[in-house]
Amino acid sequence: MVGRRDALLTRDKAQSSVGSRIVAAVVVGVLIGCVFAFLSPNGLFTAAPTTLIRHPKTVSSACESPEQVNALKVDILSAKEKNSELKKQVKDLMEKLRLAEQGKGHAQEQFLVFGERHKAGPFGTVKALRTNPPVIPDESVNPRLAKILGEVAIYKEIIVALANSNVKEMLQLWFTNIKKAGIPNYLVVALDDNIEEFCKSNDVPVYRRDPDQGVDAVGKIGGNHAVSGLKFRVLREFLQLGYSVLLSDVDIVYLQNPFDYLYRDSDVESMSDGHNNMTAYGYNDVFDEPSMGWARYAHTMRIWVYNSGFFYIRPTIPSIELLDRVANRLSNDPKAWDQAVFNEELFFPSHPGYEGLHAAKRTMDMYLFMNSKVLFKTVRKDAKLKKLKPVIIHVNYHPNKFERMKAIVEFYANGKQDALDHFPDGSD
Repeated sequence: MVGRRDALLTRDKAQSSVGSRIVAAVVVGVLIGCVFAFLSPNGLFTAAPTTLIRHPKTVSSACESPEQVNALKVDILSAKEKNSELKKQVKDLMEKLRLAEQGKGHAQEQFLVFGERHKAGPFGTVKALRTNPPVIPDESVNPRLAKILGEVAIYKEIIVALANSNVKEMLQLWFTNIKKAGIPNYLVVALDDNIEEFCKSNDVPVYRRDPDQGVDAVGKIGGNHAVSGLKFRVLREFLQLGYSVLLSDVDIVYLQNPFDYLYRDSDVESMSDGHNNMTAYGYNDVFDEPSMGWARYAHTMRIWVYNSGFFYIRPTIPSIELLDRVANRLSNDPKAWDQAVFNEELFFPSHPGYEGLHAAKRTMDMYLFMNSKVLFKTVRKDAKLKKLKPVIIHVNYHPNKFERMKAIVEFYANGKQDALDHFPDGSD
């Protein structure tokens, strides 16, 4: 054991001696390197510096070579294209931001996220989507109309009315009050030459459609119902171009800007033919059938129809499908009433043999977007309601439209308190 321990000690001393010598060599090497670095910072084997002197003429001729000029032109064009693309992207982002902020906070509550699955939140906090996303605008559908809308529409929204010479007087009263209300984004779709010239002479934005056999004949000589049926075909192009449309008949008096009172949380937002809260917004109507005994009472859900002469429609797939369905049915059945068809397609649910329309809808405030039944049967007889100022009044329940429209202007715009008194509640 003692011999082994001595051998180990001897080996350790030898290894220690070798290690010390290695450390000393490293230290000496580092010191020598520092000395040389101080004395010759550029190294021991530096090459003679090369002097780069170019004649100005040589540089000039190189820059002016056709190849380089063409290359520069290509770079400039590429930069312009990238800049144009960036501007377009910025414009699209600004438009999306505007749409997100639109509607006084109502639209902000929507979640336009499709294709993703989400966990349900706590009880009472879950809300479904309220509307569908807008379609991608396609200006190739009608470049001429796209140009007009680009100049007239505001935030891609516009009031649209169809008119022929049969409604010339009402049309003049219609756009006169629109101007008084300070509404700039409106457009008349002229259905004949006379109305087109009339609008131009009164500085009214107008659009005359391209000739369309059959359709144009209806527009030129047709009555109110014929023109009402035509509007569903005309509106389709507006939606395809990416514009939201507030469709308006001409028997409407504008007192305020309607765009300030829209919610924009549905595909279709329409005024109602209802005359009170129940009929306008819906109610549970109990049907009584005594022969059924214990089960004699059947509950039914009822709502009065939407008015197809004044509604706001967004450029979504369900909205365009609605217009296609209504236009198709009207073209196949000339006796069909456009308002009845409009409501049937909008409200009837899916059932065996029929697929319902999946469109979100909202009923407008009946005192802001007022029909003439509400005005003449209720509002004009109520001291408190008479003080309210509607956004629009639609003379849809009465035949002597023009006279009642003028009286409405006298009452609301000119302050003549007895202007409405001499009219009967209903038709004469």
